[in-house]
Amino acid sequence: METIRMIEDEKLDIRTITMGISLFDCRDKTADLICEKIYKKIYRLASQLVPVSSHIEEYYGIPVVNSRISVTPISLIGAGLDEEGFVKIAKTLDRVAKDVGVNFIGGYSALVHKGMTEGDRVFISSIPEALANTERVCSSVNVGTTKAGINMDAVADLGHIIKKTAVKTSSHEGIGCAKFVVFCNVPEDNPFMAGAFHGVGEPEAVINVGVSGPGVILSVLRREGPSLPFGVMTDRIKRTAFKITRAGELVGREASKKLDVPFGIVNLSLAPTPAIGDSVAEILEAIGLEKCGAPGTTAALALLNDAVKKGGSMASSHVGGLSGAFIPVSEDASMISAVEAGALSIEKLEAMTCVCSVGLDMIALPGDTSPSTISAMIADEAAIGMINRKTTAVRVIPVPGKKVGDSVEFGGLLGRAPIMKVSEFNSDVFVARGGRIPAPITALNN
Repeated sequence: METIRMIEDEKLDIRTITMGISLFDCRDKTADLICEKIYKKIYRLASQLVPVSSHIEEYYGIPVVNSRISVTPISLIGAGLDEEGFVKIAKTLDRVAKDVGVNFIGGYSALVHKGMTEGDRVFISSIPEALANTERVCSSVNVGTTKAGINMDAVADLGHIIKKTAVKTSSHEGIGCAKFVVFCNVPEDNPFMAGAFHGVGEPEAVINVGVSGPGVILSVLRREGPSLPFGVMTDRIKRTAFKITRAGELVGREASKKLDVPFGIVNLSLAPTPAIGDSVAEILEAIGLEKCGAPGTTAALALLNDAVKKGGSMASSHVGGLSGAFIPVSEDASMISAVEAGALSIEKLEAMTCVCSVGLDMIALPGDTSPSTISAMIADEAAIGMINRKTTAVRVIPVPGKKVGDSVEFGGLLGRAPIMKVSEFNSDVFVARGGRIPAPITALNN
């Protein structure tokens, strides 16, 4: 009965069932041959993904919002191709995603945390064109790890790539940038977009599940009231996260059985939507903040993130992905409200990323933000991830023609984004140094 209440009244859903597919056996001499193999393999393995997801939703009464696919990083599969060849692969991924009915396909990706091959450079150059000419393809680049340090050559390049992507998709408010994310310590089994890809250590195919339940936890905290001590409140969140994760485990194993594909992981992340009552920021405010961004926000988020992981990890033996609380500005109604009220800045969001999943996520910037400023933001987030041995990421949208005080409407789960103020001081010399920021002393833990 508790689970039924969570579904009917508190917006509990399975945010995504994501099938990961290895494309290593699709490599070939020409782009046309690679594309033919990619289409056939993905269609063969994933053609029943959406029907199975729909059946599970109907049978158990648990909403399954999205069905998605992730693939082996395309920079590895297309190594040796020119930009045109990579874009051709992107269009093939887009076509097969549409034909099997998924809303996104991730894995137009590269792993360059310690250096770039010539193939990686060509691939990264193709990203703006690929995202401008596809609807469902998502892209990511990993630029740092705790073990390797941060590849600042790649970081410098990606500021320009993000700007070019925004310009190429300017007719849709730079939306191509919403499908591109830069990581440090990227997880290889993440079911959430835009950062999902099928890691090189993964099996031939796998089912990963992303669960979402901000509304459920919000309801619990509101029922308990403001007088609950921190220890007791944490216990309530843990118990709730346990129940949410069990629902995800059930759905994942059922999908695995029906598709005859191994079950991978449940991702414990709290993923908000633009709907009122389905917000991570509202949870922080229910903990006792007047507005998300007020002093105490980072502490409240740390408590929430830790409690969700503790409760969820008891509910499944296979926890993975990002697992924690997402704070995407445009996808969270109360985050948007906090920005518009002046309570939440990019600097405060950066502090919050020290204790939660991902990083600066779905943030709209003025269209004239320089590539070096974007690169420096990436470097800051990568440094937080590298030093703290956690995943961090940047997904920002410099919206052409927009300035602070404006807002943009992306629609659907991507929501609405107020244009946020960026520091007026430049980082040009810092970004231009190039090379690699060395790994921290904490990397020497063998």
